[in-house]
Amino acid sequence: MPYRRSLSLSVLFLSCLVAVGKDKKKVPLPVDILQAHTAWVIVDPAAGVDVTDPNANRIARADVENALAKWGRLSPVTDPSMADLIITVRKGNGKLVQPTIGGTPINSPPPVIAQRTDSGISAAGRAGPPLETSDPHPQMEVGSTQDMFVVYRGDPNHDNTSNPLDSPPVWRYTSKDALASPGVPAVDAFRKVIAESEKALAGP
Repeated sequence: MPYRRSLSLSVLFLSCLVAVGKDKKKVPLPVDILQAHTAWVIVDPAAGVDVTDPNANRIARADVENALAKWGRLSPVTDPSMADLIITVRKGNGKLVQPTIGGTPINSPPPVIAQRTDSGISAAGRAGPPLETSDPHPQMEVGSTQDMFVVYRGDPNHDNTSNPLDSPPVWRYTSKDALASPGVPAVDAFRKVIAESEKALAGP
């Protein structure tokens, strides 16, 4: 009899734990990510240049920036010291292993171009520090066969003294054509997970 009573109490306790677990809402994203206002979009520094489609990653980067600007919640910036979030993008082409060109300055800003105006000389060009040194070389690259969209926290000190990409990502989305324009499904998925997170935090 004592054994049966103990067993019944154990089952009741486990039932309570299950009920609590069902009622508890999972928050996909941390609060600091939900409070972010700016994002720096770059091509995954580990990605090489596809010899058959050399502009694929650059185009994906521009498409993601445009999709973020259209969304309006996160403003794309061109300087990592201004970024609350860093988003890396990488196009997949269905191949697990492929020849690429490594060591290219794919994320470096273009040269500043001086332009003469009525009021003097102004400079035009993408702002931000150079990210890579140019040392192009052929390589065999092993990577995802699908498009990748990965979100990291920005530099907490905003002083460029640390590399945020050395930390684990806070969110990742991998899917075929995830970076395809004009819809850019990865940005839409990020928008949805932010909305779900805010709803979960708000409670019933």
